[in-house]
Amino acid sequence: MTARALGRNLTGSIVQDLGVAIVTGAYSERNPFPVEAQLCRQYGASRTALREAVKMLTAKGLLGARPRQGTWVQPESDWNLLDPDILGWLLERKFSSELLTEFTEVRLAIEPLAAALAARAAEPGDKQAVRDAIERMRAAERGEDDPLASDIAFHVAVLRASKNRFYAQLTELTETALRFSIRTTNRYKGVKLASVAAHKRVADAIIANRPAAAAEAMRRMIQEALDLIVGHEQSVPRRRRRAGVR
Repeated sequence: MTARALGRNLTGSIVQDLGVAIVTGAYSERNPFPVEAQLCRQYGASRTALREAVKMLTAKGLLGARPRQGTWVQPESDWNLLDPDILGWLLERKFSSELLTEFTEVRLAIEPLAAALAARAAEPGDKQAVRDAIERMRAAERGEDDPLASDIAFHVAVLRASKNRFYAQLTELTETALRFSIRTTNRYKGVKLASVAAHKRVADAIIANRPAAAAEAMRRMIQEALDLIVGHEQSVPRRRRRAGVR
């Protein structure tokens, strides 16, 4: 491996480690963000590699930096929550029903329209990708594929089939968040597999070029997930009271 490749790998490792530390609250007024020299020693990194990592974290909104003023952690309101890295790091924090609810609300705003657009604009290859995802979900029911990966593949295929370039850019973000969301909602439902029938209704409408039906089928599926999340969290205080927990 070349020195340049090693440098990139080290920089990426530093970004990952510091990113997780920042979003999980490792730094505070009592424990401020370390100075450059301290971080160089901690990671055995050159100033060039360390500064590149800090530059990347600054671009994501996690850090602020000024000459002679040092580097500090920015408030969460400044973080780029649409960055897949940040979302992935956020999901490593203690479980947040609020974060899960907000992400599902975003899905509810985006994916039904994406399904409608796919029903209008999908090309044969796009429709085949949707079919393939459904077949993967069926295979998962037989234990022949990964349930989570096949479910994600379906939603990504629909976003790409919409032919909307902005939606297509959301595939990495969607994949990152769905890994958390699907596991959680399936656990709430007490099942390990998503409903193939519900997903197939979306797929059939897309393949048949029925935009309204595709949008409605997708809306119902995501609304069910949102209702499940909200209902589960509302029931937690009641369960705790019954158990005598305050």
